[in-house]
Amino acid sequence: MKATHWWQNTAVYQIYPKSFNDTRGKGTGDLRGITEKLDYLKSLGAGALWLTPVYPSPMVDNGYDISDYCGIHPDFGTLADMEELIAEAKKRGMRIVMDLVYNHTSDEHPWFLESKKSRTNAKSDWYIWRDAKEDGSAPTNWRGIFGGSAWTYSEERGQYYLHTFAEAQPDLNWENPEVREALFAAANFWLAKGVGGFRIDAITYIKKPAVFTDGEPDAADGMTSVHDMTANTPGILDFLHEFRARVFDGHDIFTVGEANGVTPEELPLWVGENGVFSMLFEFSHVLVPYEGGECWHKALPWPLTKLKRALTASQHATAKEGWFPIYFENHDRARSVNYFFPKGADKKLAAKALAAVLFTLRGTPFIYEGEELGMTNVAWDSIDAYDDISSHGQYALALEDGFSKEEALGFVHFNSRDNARTPMQWTAERHAGFTSGTPWLPVNENYRTLNAAAEEKDTDSVLHFYRKLAKLRETIPALLDGVYEELLEENEQIYAFSRTLGKARIKTAVNFSTKDAALPADFLRGTRLAGSYADAPTTSLRPLEAVIYEEEIQ
Repeated sequence: MKATHWWQNTAVYQIYPKSFNDTRGKGTGDLRGITEKLDYLKSLGAGALWLTPVYPSPMVDNGYDISDYCGIHPDFGTLADMEELIAEAKKRGMRIVMDLVYNHTSDEHPWFLESKKSRTNAKSDWYIWRDAKEDGSAPTNWRGIFGGSAWTYSEERGQYYLHTFAEAQPDLNWENPEVREALFAAANFWLAKGVGGFRIDAITYIKKPAVFTDGEPDAADGMTSVHDMTANTPGILDFLHEFRARVFDGHDIFTVGEANGVTPEELPLWVGENGVFSMLFEFSHVLVPYEGGECWHKALPWPLTKLKRALTASQHATAKEGWFPIYFENHDRARSVNYFFPKGADKKLAAKALAAVLFTLRGTPFIYEGEELGMTNVAWDSIDAYDDISSHGQYALALEDGFSKEEALGFVHFNSRDNARTPMQWTAERHAGFTSGTPWLPVNENYRTLNAAAEEKDTDSVLHFYRKLAKLRETIPALLDGVYEELLEENEQIYAFSRTLGKARIKTAVNFSTKDAALPADFLRGTRLAGSYADAPTTSLRPLEAVIYEEEIQ
């Protein structure tokens, strides 16, 4: 698939609005704060800005529990502020991309409040309701993504409702055509406002099996993951093709689905002209430490070849049909410099190493806020310091499985979603220049030395490296349309690949280890376009070194 669409020829910057920029001193970011930083974002080559949910919400899961799909939460501003952001972004050639959370709503959404009143009201089957087992227990032994039973009993209705995530996030019943109609209408509301696309949250869970049964227990709690029982259920693509026809088709937008459970082999069914979405976030490369479901305390050491195979499989799966959204960070993941590299690795070099991969693979680079600065994990000394609902669930599950409090907290330090949600580090001033008030989540303690203002002044910074790579991708055709080929496949230190278009070949080589890594003779030929060290390598890559070369094929 040739890069002919606008969203293939740009980078996407993901914003976590609550933590991005506060213009009102309330301790939470807002829409005007995003508008204020548009020129900074444009300098990163971002042609689209993906906002995590800014809709009205009780904020049990930081906005992913929506109570009104067509409004703006007062903490973020007003609908007029959103319209201004869309207009100002458009002036700079940028589009605003909204996050659609369509697997579930908030339990305070008017739809759910009506649904739980009785078994006969107008919205009685807008959600997933089931009777208890004969002994009064939950209908199945499914564990929610955030821990605990995926079922909650409603005294008012006298039945259990299903929630793949938190108790406050009841799953919608997509089998009901009225539900689908209402969701399609909400998406079209935002298209009419001029948004440039959608990221669709947790989309692989919307189709449920025809019969609900217990699964084989996978932990000491006697439960099984709801993911294993419901993700990517056959028939889901019928729903999604209807979604495409009713909302996406006929608009100059891009769509990207969050698709945990879709394998690289299945990608052609989901993306491209005959699929549903423009792109699909799949998880194989970010789940390399896990053999099964993402249970934090079951993470294992992993070889680099496992990461390389995952990335290469996705590159091959979308080579002819579809397009790949390249990412290493988002609001649900720990900071990549901690996650993908050995403990003690130089974080600045690690950030540049991943940037080299991000901008030279085939696909659209997705930058998460602060990633372009090399922001890092936090390590707070108590579980009570963490806001993330999944961190608390994972901590409790680790304790149930026999780990100590110290060990369980260590898992949280490494994996918590709060690692990516600490406020953006703009300056060395109080609260990193994020707010004049008290931030909703503490700022990372390293903000005095790691911040955008300091990196603006340092030409060797991660920020400047990102800008350089963005320019390379904009100006070198092989980085858009070049054929991908993995090199040095069995090497456990180096990830290397080429992108070839005509007689031009771009070669990227990254040492993921903290030791020197030998290169084959004459491996790097031609012109060095970029590198994470000041000078070029010779016969080996230095620790965490990344280089990009261009050569002409004879």
